[in-house]
Amino acid sequence: MNFWKRLTGHFFTITKHRHQVIKHCRKAGIFWQGLRHDLSKYSPAEFIPGVRYYTGTRSPNEGEREEHGYSKAWMHHKGRNRHHFEYWIDYNLETKRNEPVKMPYNYVVEMFCDRVAASKIYNGKNYTQTDPLAYFEKRKPHRSIHIETRNEIEKLLRMLAEKGEDETFRYIRGCLKNRNNMV
Repeated sequence: MNFWKRLTGHFFTITKHRHQVIKHCRKAGIFWQGLRHDLSKYSPAEFIPGVRYYTGTRSPNEGEREEHGYSKAWMHHKGRNRHHFEYWIDYNLETKRNEPVKMPYNYVVEMFCDRVAASKIYNGKNYTQTDPLAYFEKRKPHRSIHIETRNEIEKLLRMLAEKGEDETFRYIRGCLKNRNNMV
């Protein structure tokens, strides 16, 4: 694939995904948070490798991992975007190990919006409301995620699969409202 096709393909893919996340964040009640979603993907540290390894069929991070054994773009991304559970790993003074930390609820909601948007973008017309849950379950054994965070995101994905978007977003807005009233 030539450079211009990789450049435009990558740009349009990440922009389409970001706009879908913004739409979902608005439905969830975290619109301003959605507007900031994945802005680091446009930084040189992420955008240049994104173009270089873009194929249109998988994450460019996979190509970078195959070539180098790791993805610098992904490490940059997860270290700047709090909606990724990988951001929430820190050193535990008691166990002397890096361990998952419970995510604040608003970032769990953004993670949910991100997962739904990614499923819609990458599955296209074949998308079903069970796709985000299937993706989560497929990778579940390999994740290092706080148990409460895992349970919460899984609950939202299961609710989406069983009850649909409208009911799930209504539930999320209620949870956010209740948590904001507690602060």
